[in-house]
Amino acid sequence: MPARRRVSLTTLGCARNEVDSEELAGRLDAAGWELVPDGAATDVAVVNTCGFVESAKKDSIDTLLAASDTGAKVVAVGCLAERYGEQLAAQLPEADAVLGFDAYADLAGHLQQVLDGVPVPSHTPGDRRRLLPLSPVARQEPAAQLDVGLPGHAGGPAVVRRRLEGGPVAPLKLASGCDRRCSFCAIPSFRGAFVSRRPSDVVAEARWLADAGVRELVLVSENSTSYGKDLGDLRLLEQLLPALAELDGIDRVRLSYLQPAEMRPSLVEVLTTTPGVAAYFDMSFQHSAPAVLRRMRRFGDTERFLDLLASVRDLAPEAGVRSNVIVGFPGETEADVDELERFLVAARLDAVGVFGYSDEDGTEAEGLPDHLAQEVVDERVARLSALAEELTAQRAEERVGEVVEVLVDGPEGEGRAAHQAPEVDGTTTLDGDHAVGALVRAVVTASEGVDLHATAVLARV
Repeated sequence: MPARRRVSLTTLGCARNEVDSEELAGRLDAAGWELVPDGAATDVAVVNTCGFVESAKKDSIDTLLAASDTGAKVVAVGCLAERYGEQLAAQLPEADAVLGFDAYADLAGHLQQVLDGVPVPSHTPGDRRRLLPLSPVARQEPAAQLDVGLPGHAGGPAVVRRRLEGGPVAPLKLASGCDRRCSFCAIPSFRGAFVSRRPSDVVAEARWLADAGVRELVLVSENSTSYGKDLGDLRLLEQLLPALAELDGIDRVRLSYLQPAEMRPSLVEVLTTTPGVAAYFDMSFQHSAPAVLRRMRRFGDTERFLDLLASVRDLAPEAGVRSNVIVGFPGETEADVDELERFLVAARLDAVGVFGYSDEDGTEAEGLPDHLAQEVVDERVARLSALAEELTAQRAEERVGEVVEVLVDGPEGEGRAAHQAPEVDGTTTLDGDHAVGALVRAVVTASEGVDLHATAVLARV
């Protein structure tokens, strides 16, 4: 028998990319490729890049260059490759191929061409919003039948995925793309219009993950609150969440990437009152000053956002809330920053990411007047970051004495309570020895920044 061709997969960026990589791993495994870990000897190194912000782009390029130093063939996929394609290939000759999303279905064939020395045409970028009908009603056709590559949607009810890492937590994709037009965001242009996965496909993959030992599902998309609108029912999410929580082996379902302007009372109720669904709200407010939000092509203000948080906490006082904010947006005034500070102080958020505005290629905001000097942006980032750090530490301290359920997913009793998402939020460390995968009921005894310490009162193995 000929030796199996070896391939490594490196994933950069968000949890959505993790799902895409595991789809690629499933395709390659089925085609006879041997998947090897990062750093191991390989024939082809595939790098699933991130193209969201400048720091992520730089990290992707650095990773591609490092892979080329190993002597392996190097193939770029993912958002940076989709967004820049031929331009990336021209500027990075170290990459043997730059492939877009539409190449995923036959990635094994493209990798074989690379190994055989056959030139593979670089991806030609285009605005992916134009590849699908923009009307939700016109997108009723199942995603599997569309003539457009949709990473993370492969297989329909059959699961085309191979886990690259073990552990009791796994992301699960709800949808791809986004129909919103935030003026600072380029994601819709390279991820495309919003397309929901069929509920039956999501449930089938969730059941497969449960059979693989997963106890917590993290539902991901570009905008989870839009789920179902292109399937004819915007409230499908309220039906899907309980169905996932009832699956054998699944103890916690976590929903991420919520759009505040699309939150509705029925979804708040399901997220706060359904057993097995985490009372967790990952809502990117981005700002709270009305004038800034309007220039961002977003909606809301401080009072509306605080009313939304009050409706959540009326049903679940212990609910976790995380958010991101952008400071230094073109035209932002000192009064706007003061308003954002007022919101953050009143909001009592568990986690806050503070980002300084920077232009993104092809976005509306790139052409807006009244760009701020970089030193002004940097000063505001430092100021808001310090405030956010202080406020989130105070919120963690408020949880001392609270009873939480901790899913152990790290060494030495490190895990996460329901208000803590993997990678992006704090952790809870338990006293004593607890196996990875244990779900432990515990009382919070201390806080350190956003992290908690807790003592077990009951464990479910």
